[in-house]
Amino acid sequence: MTEHSISPVRAFIAVELPAPVKSALKELQNSLSSASRAPVKWVNPENIHLTLKFLGNVPVDQIAPIAAAMKEATGDIHPFTLQLSGLGAFPSLRKVQVIWVGLGGALDFLQTLVGRLENDLEVLGFAREGRAFTPHLTLARVQEKAAFLEMQELGLSLGRQRFEGGQIIPVEAVNLMRSQLSREGPTYSCLESIRLK
Repeated sequence: MTEHSISPVRAFIAVELPAPVKSALKELQNSLSSASRAPVKWVNPENIHLTLKFLGNVPVDQIAPIAAAMKEATGDIHPFTLQLSGLGAFPSLRKVQVIWVGLGGALDFLQTLVGRLENDLEVLGFAREGRAFTPHLTLARVQEKAAFLEMQELGLSLGRQRFEGGQIIPVEAVNLMRSQLSREGPTYSCLESIRLK
């Protein structure tokens, strides 16, 4: 088999979430889904992760250089902790398209890590993100068929939702993930895991 016949890999760089955090997110999803009639596609809690950089379709021979760039970027960054903090929506609560949970904790370490990944991956030809990095975990996406009033109602229910947060996310490794799309939804697998110092 020639190298050109190997399909590219849909890839991204992310931090894995511990089981207690996924459980808390699942409870929150259940609470939100019972409070609104808007047509929403909920993300499987097992698939929720903190995405640091989406790479798109990557040739297989780029995986090793990407892993090397990740190792370079994480070089002197020690493990740190984040925590769940707050509930929100993109672009706003008045027109909900994406529902997310925010993050607190050592965000300066996280921003440093993301900035270094951007720098080191740009050398490999991956374009920098056009907007500032906003750390969040995606809970759901509102479907295109949603009416404006349904989006507004969803925003109101999000505004009323009590979510204390505080669950801890230890950031000890950065993973290069593969995403395989199917009718049942995406399946994720880890291609490379780079541990922090």
